[in-house]
Amino acid sequence: MKISKNIGLVLSGGGFKGVAHIGVTQALEEAGVTPNFVSGTSAGAIVGALYAGGYSPNEMKDFFKKTPLFNFNRFSRKKPGFLDSEKFQSDLLTYFPENSFETLQKKLFVTATDLIEGKAKVFKSGELTRPLLASAAFPGVFTPVMVGESLYADGGILDNFPVLPLKNYCDVIIGVDVSPIKKPKITDFKHSYNVMQRAYYLRAMPNAEVKFNQCDIIIQPKNLANHGIFNTSNQDKVYDLGYDEAKLQLELFLKNLEE
Repeated sequence: MKISKNIGLVLSGGGFKGVAHIGVTQALEEAGVTPNFVSGTSAGAIVGALYAGGYSPNEMKDFFKKTPLFNFNRFSRKKPGFLDSEKFQSDLLTYFPENSFETLQKKLFVTATDLIEGKAKVFKSGELTRPLLASAAFPGVFTPVMVGESLYADGGILDNFPVLPLKNYCDVIIGVDVSPIKKPKITDFKHSYNVMQRAYYLRAMPNAEVKFNQCDIIIQPKNLANHGIFNTSNQDKVYDLGYDEAKLQLELFLKNLEE
């Protein structure tokens, strides 16, 4: 499939389900579709930055496999969060040693939530790693991050599907949502993070779905609803779900163009 226009890629938040985004990039690569603009929030911002930095799908998968979440030395002390976001900066600097939006191969937009102003903030220039940490700082789990003069947390709080930054740049927009929801059972609420995850979904999904019609292609692997935000197992399965759904939707899009 050859699309000779500016192509935008929107990557939603979704914790470790963001690995499905990597599967999508693999399917795009195989189809000959090369987005030159990427907009992401939370896990989508991390994958988006790696993708914009020129990393292959296998290299991106390695990032998620090699980056430990719940190691003792990642715990926060006297900060509002279970894990200290700052302690993940060295992991990002390994992949982004120049630490700059301007050195990426694709134009990247990263959305985070300004906790002071109560607004979504889009970062697109200057320092890269701190906005990425802020965008992925799931409230209550990761500590908020200072960027400049304000304090930021997870971009998905206010915008889990950041399509708006692409509207003025792209002729074709591909949206990827890795946070489909299903109705839970009472017995699913065993831990505090189960409650936080449910609250996140209830807030994020209506926010996201109203924007789907602004995309030319929507990729939303429904079976991701069976995987948790903080579940680091089954990464290969999550990857495959993204890959398979992307292949299907790209084929349907091409068929519609031909008709």
